[in-house]
Amino acid sequence: MPPFPLPAPLALARAVDSVPDGPTWSLEPKWDGWRCQLHTGTQRVWSRHGTDLSLAFSDVAAAAVGLPDAVLDGELVAVLADGSGVAFDRLQTRAGRRGPRPGADFTVHVAVFDVLAVGDTDWRPRPYTERRRELLRLLDGGPAELRPVPATTDPAQALRWVGALAGVEGLVGKPARAPYTAGQASGWVKWRSRHTTEAVVMGVTGATPATQALVLGRPQAGRMRAVGVSLPLPQAVRVAVAPLLHGTGGPVKELPGTVGGLPGAAPVRYVPVEPEVVVEIEVDQARLEFGRYRHRPRVRRVRGDLGPGHLSEDPG
Repeated sequence: MPPFPLPAPLALARAVDSVPDGPTWSLEPKWDGWRCQLHTGTQRVWSRHGTDLSLAFSDVAAAAVGLPDAVLDGELVAVLADGSGVAFDRLQTRAGRRGPRPGADFTVHVAVFDVLAVGDTDWRPRPYTERRRELLRLLDGGPAELRPVPATTDPAQALRWVGALAGVEGLVGKPARAPYTAGQASGWVKWRSRHTTEAVVMGVTGATPATQALVLGRPQAGRMRAVGVSLPLPQAVRVAVAPLLHGTGGPVKELPGTVGGLPGAAPVRYVPVEPEVVVEIEVDQARLEFGRYRHRPRVRRVRGDLGPGHLSEDPG
């Protein structure tokens, strides 16, 4: 059994604008999925925030049978059965379920990228290079559902993974000699080709499906404040988010046109909803400007694995 309580706090990566370079860095693909940790000995799976996912992802838990007793860090990835790639939104369909849905068009795999413990030995104090070798040993000949991610010290090779490997949305860099440390003290960094972040849905605007957009909020100074209005929603996003929204029952509200990214425009009228749904958005700047986004963000998907309380507060 592991020498520390489970679930253990996980290492987190700090966002950067460029890919780290040099022999002291190991680069891995950043997969488009849900972060998880897996204890092979008891076949239990937890989310990044410690939610027990063992029933919802019972197929992943079952795949760990036969592996050595270990605590693994990785990413749950929904692989489409038709071979076309991965689909982040399929993971949300597992919420509240006891394993796979009959007739589902995907299977769940774990892209494993680190090892925290083997048996009763704590591997976290050991450098990444040693943990990497042990990870490859543990999974050698193991189940197809649990596979180690590739790694390289060559930035050119790593960049070829982005877009070439299905489901890779960026890169994670790890200091080769560093131990496994919880939180951003890990020294890990993450690079994406575009800025993405999360926001809370505060309302809906638009008179027709083609013009429907979301009023987006971020926590600031102890409360949720509107920081922008999205571009009109793609049909797939509109279908995914609609059943999750619940109106507050309050009157229609207004935002200044500047908050909607439209300087000089008329106020934006919207129907307020309960601030409980988190979406991932694509923005053209990493930070807010005057408390808002300079241009209207694009909503990429629902983040069913996150709640409003998981968003860090922006400076007031």
